[in-house]
Amino acid sequence: MPPPRKTPKTPGAAQIKDARWIFRELATTYPDAGPELDFTSPLELLVATILSAQCTDRRVNAVTPILFAKYPDAEAYAVAHQEELEEIIRPTGFYRNKATTIVGMGATLAAEFGGVVPRTVEELVTIPGVGRKTAFVVMGNAFGLPGITIDTHFGRLARRFGWTVNTDPVKIERDIEQLFPAKDWTQLSHLVLWHGRRVCHARKPACGACAVAKKCPAFGEGPTDFVEAEKLVKSQGRA
Repeated sequence: MPPPRKTPKTPGAAQIKDARWIFRELATTYPDAGPELDFTSPLELLVATILSAQCTDRRVNAVTPILFAKYPDAEAYAVAHQEELEEIIRPTGFYRNKATTIVGMGATLAAEFGGVVPRTVEELVTIPGVGRKTAFVVMGNAFGLPGITIDTHFGRLARRFGWTVNTDPVKIERDIEQLFPAKDWTQLSHLVLWHGRRVCHARKPACGACAVAKKCPAFGEGPTDFVEAEKLVKSQGRA
């Protein structure tokens, strides 16, 4: 297996060309790539993203209809009875901590932002339970603002693709910003996440069934035979 390719501070034309080829191929492979959490407002997406920590999107989507109906705005979360909230979100795991976070989120939104979810990273990260990843999820998918969502899938694939050698999310963001125009950042985040969940797994990537294998420096980390690799491909994201 070849060693990981180091990313120069300023990527060359060939690296940019290869990276954007991967983007286009992933876009062709996953034409429906987008948020897998159900939401109809920035607040709903914020809450759903908080619940998705250490939980599948499918399980979050199973509880949010009841949750969103009971707590329609930030003020409702701010005054929610902790035990009632915990019972609703129990299936998502870590429900006590998540309930505390969501109540704190509601209180902060109500007190500091007039009950409205803010639109900037700087403001969003002041809310309990919101880090840069959650902030960019909300910005990109609720407000249509460019942002790169660095989760474990994105970081792993960015290193395999040779886009970065970093593990720190902020440093990865800076590397990716040099390879892709801002207009592509949100969709790139979806495409890489979808590919990571379905094909480019952490322990055993399905290299032989990968649409971008010919441009991937990490090709060979998993089975290269198509028949064997195809068995590893998941038809959808986390169950």
